[in-house]
Amino acid sequence: MWHDRTAVRIGETAVSERPPLSTTVVQTLDRLGQLTRLDLVATPLARLVRAFPLGRIRDIAHGVPLGHPLHPSLVQLPLGTWLSAAALDALPGTRREARFLVGAGVLAAAPAALAGWTDWAELHAEQRRTGLVHALAGSAATGLYAASWVQRGRGHPARGKALGFLGLAAAGAGGMLGGHLAYRQGAGTNKAVSVPELVADRWYPVGHLEDFPVGQAVRRMVGEVAVLVVREANGRILALADRCSHLAGPLSGGRLLDGCVECPWHASVFRLTDGAVVRGPATAPQPSFRVTVRPGGAVCVAPSAPL
Repeated sequence: MWHDRTAVRIGETAVSERPPLSTTVVQTLDRLGQLTRLDLVATPLARLVRAFPLGRIRDIAHGVPLGHPLHPSLVQLPLGTWLSAAALDALPGTRREARFLVGAGVLAAAPAALAGWTDWAELHAEQRRTGLVHALAGSAATGLYAASWVQRGRGHPARGKALGFLGLAAAGAGGMLGGHLAYRQGAGTNKAVSVPELVADRWYPVGHLEDFPVGQAVRRMVGEVAVLVVREANGRILALADRCSHLAGPLSGGRLLDGCVECPWHASVFRLTDGAVVRGPATAPQPSFRVTVRPGGAVCVAPSAPL
């Protein structure tokens, strides 16, 4: 075995001591989530966003009717128009068309930002820090493109193009941060999606009738999966996966209200009968379980078909 500053050789395999560029980039992005100083801005801003009176628009902004977050879909509109404008900027005789696309992208950025901020306010602290920088990059891109639109209208196409390309760079950086937030830090992904893979399609005993007081949430384990079991006043017993699909909050620690359960972390509400989302920020339903009571009072659960 030999080594120098750049590699270590073990048998026939050489392993570089220097981390690849991709690892360095990811580690740098990871550090954003550890910058607690960002909480000086992120924490009060999140409270402000949550307090804003959006009503039912809040669930629409989260993407509840869609079944997954709305923000990633909406950001395709400004990015698409800005990329198209950049392509037209490379062609002669397309100033009007390019300016139109720049302005359309600025307008399309508004609903995308609304959906993004609404989701951002309901994240964990580390995710909010990364999300704050992501949002700042998006805001910078929108501002640069707005300035580009103005300069183009004033007859300064060179300035407009330069501002547009700067805006495109900012949008690209914001997109990379958004991908890191979603795929590295798990923001917006369904935290309950693995339940059907972890629970076989059979009956599991979870206790006896006397173990489930009426109107109380009881947590039981079914293999590796935590399950919320609720016995209603009419004697019916209902069961859902306990970890919230939004950010894995323990539903068994939440409130029971009108046939639903509210997550104690971010107040998502799910219907107990089938796990459907009644109120966001969660967009994916909770996996539900069939329940049977056997002679002698043994309570058993089995996974239901997905919604």
